[in-house]
Amino acid sequence: MLRWIVFIAIYCIMGYYSLQAIKTVSRFPWVYYTFMALGLLVLGNFVYQFTFGESDGSVLNRPKSYAFGFLIAMLTFEIITIVFLFSEDIFRTISALLGKLFGSTTEFSLPARRRFLSMIAMGIAAIPFGALLYGMYRGKYNFQVLKYDLEFEDLPDSFHNYQITQISDIHSGSFDNRKKIEYAVDLINKQESDVILFTGDMVNNMALEMAPWKDLFSTLKARDGKFSILGNHDYGDYVPWDTPELKAENLEVLKDMQKEMGFDLLLNESRYLRRGKDKLALVGVENWGRGGFKKAGDLKKAVRGIDKDDFKVLMSHDPSHWEDVVIQDEYHYHLTLSGHTHGMQFGIEIPGWVKWSPVKWRYKYWAGIYEELGQFINVNRGFGFLGYPGRVGIWPEITVIRLKKKEIV
Repeated sequence: MLRWIVFIAIYCIMGYYSLQAIKTVSRFPWVYYTFMALGLLVLGNFVYQFTFGESDGSVLNRPKSYAFGFLIAMLTFEIITIVFLFSEDIFRTISALLGKLFGSTTEFSLPARRRFLSMIAMGIAAIPFGALLYGMYRGKYNFQVLKYDLEFEDLPDSFHNYQITQISDIHSGSFDNRKKIEYAVDLINKQESDVILFTGDMVNNMALEMAPWKDLFSTLKARDGKFSILGNHDYGDYVPWDTPELKAENLEVLKDMQKEMGFDLLLNESRYLRRGKDKLALVGVENWGRGGFKKAGDLKKAVRGIDKDDFKVLMSHDPSHWEDVVIQDEYHYHLTLSGHTHGMQFGIEIPGWVKWSPVKWRYKYWAGIYEELGQFINVNRGFGFLGYPGRVGIWPEITVIRLKKKEIV
């Protein structure tokens, strides 16, 4: 209860401070009242959803997720506005103190400058505010197909031009538009890849989240089939369960559901993909993540039955596994496919110019292709979304990777 009181108090103080900027810029009372009403509506909805709102057992169901998204948008607007005004207040206070100390007659009440700064602050604050709203209604389904050609000297000849489609982080419990997901599934099939690889987080928390989408993802097709692994959210670790047995049952239901959809789920296992006399080892580990994330992945167990010299493609949900374990392993993993980061669902990407997201401060390898010690990783930006119900600048991704033999022209 105390946390709610503190949160509401801070929110109201920030709102009041931001209101001063609006009053400085506009003389129309209806503008002030609209801002106050919007702020209270966002706050009220957030408090209601996270206290008395209906719950399906998820930490963030759809109403909660939208309440969180609107709150983030409002707070972003207020914080940016406050930074400008607070810096001006500090400047004026210091100037006034200096004036008193040294007897200056400078006038410190500068309404014209205050109004100018308020206009600048609100103009800048409106950009991320609008972007966050856009991300909630359009950006989250702005699916992008990203294509890469990767060359390897020791790729088996028959796998030259072999095409992989990778999807990751479906998070089906967050979906709210079937037509958009139908479009994305059709887009995956249009790539006509040799194999489809899904690298974890099919649900947010519970297997039942996938039930409405099971028929749709069953239509995914590739010549050599489709394979999957588990991500950290698939284990149901982030919601309370009445008994350990129910939690274990949920995981088994999800495993069975993946098989019913046609996915070959690799649980610290490997498979061979064959082209005539040539073969490629596909390795899949359970989730292994740095810090407090589940470490069920067992690389040694997964490669039993394959040869050290095989060409290997590894599916591992969390890129920290590649950084901490895989690239230093005695086996050479030619290509690792991961996801998990979502690119934080927020950032700026202009190919060839800018690639930035706050998630880079948490993960060294957070989106796209990286190479270390002659080994590649692709970190997929994710198919779905979680928490904030949108995407800004970091769009949902379908990755298409073509393997090429280096000496073949």
